[in-house]
Amino acid sequence: MRTALVIGTGLIGTSAALALTQRGVVVHLVDHDPEQARTAAALGAGTEEPPAGPVDLAIVAAPPAHVADVLTDAMRRGAARGYVDVASVKGGPRRELETRGLDLSAYIGTHPMSGREQSGPLAATGDLFEGRPWVLTPTRDTDTEVLNLALELVSHCRAVPVVMDADAHDRAVALVSHMPHLVSSMVAARLQHAEEAAVRLCGQGIRDVTRIAASDPRMWIDILSANPGPVADLLGDVAADLEETVRALRALQSSDENKRREGTVGIEDVLRRGNAGQVRVPGKHGSAPRVYETVAVLIDDQPGQLARIFADAGRAGVNIEDVRIEHATGQQAGLVQLMVEPKAAPVLEAALRERGWAIRQ
Repeated sequence: MRTALVIGTGLIGTSAALALTQRGVVVHLVDHDPEQARTAAALGAGTEEPPAGPVDLAIVAAPPAHVADVLTDAMRRGAARGYVDVASVKGGPRRELETRGLDLSAYIGTHPMSGREQSGPLAATGDLFEGRPWVLTPTRDTDTEVLNLALELVSHCRAVPVVMDADAHDRAVALVSHMPHLVSSMVAARLQHAEEAAVRLCGQGIRDVTRIAASDPRMWIDILSANPGPVADLLGDVAADLEETVRALRALQSSDENKRREGTVGIEDVLRRGNAGQVRVPGKHGSAPRVYETVAVLIDDQPGQLARIFADAGRAGVNIEDVRIEHATGQQAGLVQLMVEPKAAPVLEAALRERGWAIRQ
C-alpha cells in the first residue's frame, strides 16, 4: 500500500492515518468538518490535498449510521482499489450496501477494538491500535487483493487481525463493549444527585466501574442505534439478574432465618458467577489471565515518584506486570499498587523498604 484516503478524521480515522503516515504511506484526509481535517493534517496525519486518482485503500471512519452513505459515494466515484470501514457495527452497514446493488468484492468491513474516552483528532495517537485486536469480516465475495490491503492496514497499525462473521462480531461487541458501556453509565448516573459527602468517599472500585461512562453520548447513540437488538437481549438478561439480586437482598433483611439463608444463597450465586466470568477476561498480551501478587506503596503526589519506584524495582530485578494508582481524598498522596509474579513480591517489598518506601500491608 502506497496511498490511502481516510474519510473521517476523528479519533480512529486520525490514529490510523498517523500510523500509516509514520510507515511511509501517503495519506489524504477528508472530513465533513474541514476544521477537523485541518487539525489532523497539522498533527502529521496526512494531507488535505485530494488525491490525483484512485488510492490503494479508502478507510471510512464515519459513525455507523453514515457508513453506508459514505461508502456508496466513495465506491461510485471510484475513489480507491479497495474499501474498508472501521465502524463498531458490521452486519447492518453491509446489508445496507447490498440493498443498493453495489459490487462488494472491493469492500471489507473491519473494526479495530481500541479507543479512548476522548474523541476527535486531538485525542489521536499513532500507537492507538498497537497490540489490540482488529476484526476483519470478509465474505465469499471479498476480493483477495482487498483482503490483503486490509491486512496490510492492520499490520501498519501494529494491531492483531481477527477474522469473524459480521453478525457474530455484532453479538460479541454487544457483550464486551456496548452493554458494559450502558451499565457503566447507569451506575455513574446514581452519582449525579448523590450527597457530596458520599461522592467524596469514591475509591478505585467506583472509578473502575464508571470510567467508560465519560465517553461522548452522541457517539454512543450512533453506535447503539446500529446494534440495538443484541444489546437489548443482553440487558434483559442483566435485568433478570438484578431482579433476583434485589429479591435476595430483601430476603437478607427478613427476620425469618430460612429467608435469610435463601438470600445468602442468591447473593453467593451472582458473586460466584461473576468470579467465573471475570477469569475468562484475557490477561496481559491477550494470554490467559494470571494471578499476581500486589505490593502497595504509599507515595507523595510529587514529580518523579513513579519513575523512582520503577527504577528501584528494576534494580531489584523485578518486572512490574501491571500498576494501579489510588489517590487519597483531600491529600497530596496516593497508593501505588504494583502487580508482580508471586515469587517476586517479597523480593520487591524488601528492596523498596530498603530504599525508604512505605509499604502498606
